[in-house]
Amino acid sequence: MSAVGIIHPGAMGISIAASARAAGHAVYWVSAGRSAATRLRAEEHNLLDMDTVACLCKSCETIICVCPPHAAEAVAEATLEAGFAGLYCDGNAIAPQKARRIGERMTAAGIDFVDGGIIGPPAWEKGATRFYLSGNSAPQIASLFEGSLTEAIVIGDEVGRASALKMVFAAQTKGTTALLSAVQATAEAMGVRGDLDGEWARRLPDATESRANQVRTVTAKAWRFTGEMQEIAATFAEAGLPDGFHLAAYEVYRRMAGFKDADSLPELDDVLAALLNEPS
Repeated sequence: MSAVGIIHPGAMGISIAASARAAGHAVYWVSAGRSAATRLRAEEHNLLDMDTVACLCKSCETIICVCPPHAAEAVAEATLEAGFAGLYCDGNAIAPQKARRIGERMTAAGIDFVDGGIIGPPAWEKGATRFYLSGNSAPQIASLFEGSLTEAIVIGDEVGRASALKMVFAAQTKGTTALLSAVQATAEAMGVRGDLDGEWARRLPDATESRANQVRTVTAKAWRFTGEMQEIAATFAEAGLPDGFHLAAYEVYRRMAGFKDADSLPELDDVLAALLNEPS
């Protein structure tokens, strides 16, 4: 049994923590500065509270970071400052060049570093979620999830490889939804949304409903996708390709961010109104 630290048990992180616990490991987290919702998740899944990052670093052999992409470097820096000396896995949706930059800082401090990319929803169903891993110590991270709902897959020993896979996969899935959202908002602004729905229906009977639902259901997560779109844009630029696709997707998701704490799924008209009325 290993002592595993999770920073932080949000919607995705808590499922990764639960998988590690199901595989027989003691899983710790840091409560300082976390929300009531995060505290409740941690309590429900019996995570052990270390209160501070410094305490977590002293108690755990392995730390897995699952946080919004904009916070990845700050969390890594806090871990370094706390004197962590074990195995660190960055499981965030970040550009491969950022993963390599974090890895270089970790390695210089004597920390084993593994690059990770999670594809799929939170891991509550078998076969739905894959945790891709790359780096020399990737098999050690993969072993933490044996027999759990998180399928851990080692794809090489090169740091940045797992992040690159995550970026190009999300570029299509989340980028397509952002494009669809912008298409429908533009059709609304031009007064042809009903005509567009009619054309879609002629081609595929349930297209209008399914595409409306695709836009509506992404709203609760849109605030998290903003940073991810920026990371994808940086990945494209690093590869020598135009980054404008996903910088535009960033702006689409930024305009949806106000639906984060909505009590229910918004109507499509409300989503399109938010897109057409740029927030300050």
